[in-house]
Amino acid sequence: MIEAIFKYEFLQNAFLTGAIIGIIAPLLGVYIVVRRLSLIADALSHVTLAGIAASLLLEKRLLLTTGLNPIYLGMTFSVVGSLFIEKLRSVYKHYQELAIPIILSSGIGLGVIFISLADGFNTDLYSYLFGSVSAVSRTDLIIIIIISVIVVAFITLLYKELFLLSFDEEHAKASGIAVKSLHFFFIVLVALVIAASMRIVGILLVSSLMTLPVAASIRIAKGFKQTILLSTIFGEVSVLGGLTISYYLNLAPGGTIVVIAVLILILVILLKKMFQWKHEVRV
Repeated sequence: MIEAIFKYEFLQNAFLTGAIIGIIAPLLGVYIVVRRLSLIADALSHVTLAGIAASLLLEKRLLLTTGLNPIYLGMTFSVVGSLFIEKLRSVYKHYQELAIPIILSSGIGLGVIFISLADGFNTDLYSYLFGSVSAVSRTDLIIIIIISVIVVAFITLLYKELFLLSFDEEHAKASGIAVKSLHFFFIVLVALVIAASMRIVGILLVSSLMTLPVAASIRIAKGFKQTILLSTIFGEVSVLGGLTISYYLNLAPGGTIVVIAVLILILVILLKKMFQWKHEVRV
């Protein structure tokens, strides 16, 4: 396996991209879960699907995007979708959660229309839906590196503000934090990470990588920072383990990554219950 990675560029791209995604997706996922916005990743992934399908349709029918990476239009749709979510959250002040299903439904609807206009699924679209090791290009790697640097810098520099915003938005406003601007940049970063992660995990499964490692870490973490640390560890194990298994067994990497993340979650829950049972017996 190691020899193959050094030999083939597409494997280098896939594993380096996966290693980065395994860190930044759960990193943002912690804040998403804490703020009870878990479904936002699903909504933006479906909007991204619409952008990818639109790009493939334009390339097939009008030859307008020949040679252009579909990820660019996918990112554009994802960012625009995130901005619409923010706008709808301000429109429905007392029912802010409505913004997510509205955008999710819109993404699915547009995606289905574009796919049908493009005469159904093709190999390229299938790889975007479920992930593909061979589809990750050097350009995809460069894009995810740039996004990851921005994400890590954003989280590091604004850690206290994001922490306060996640747990007590009203107090954050009273403290003078620019809540709207902060949430705006955060949601745009989430949109970019989702769009950039689709090559490895797949559009339909990328939200799982943002939530499953966090769900596992919450069960055993003793603080917020420990939750972040464990989430990134679980995410990294899921991605690298999934890519390795999918390479040897010729499986879709996205599904393999998610299954490993689910197994980690189940294992953590079982170990937690076993520990609690032993503690109760001793008492």
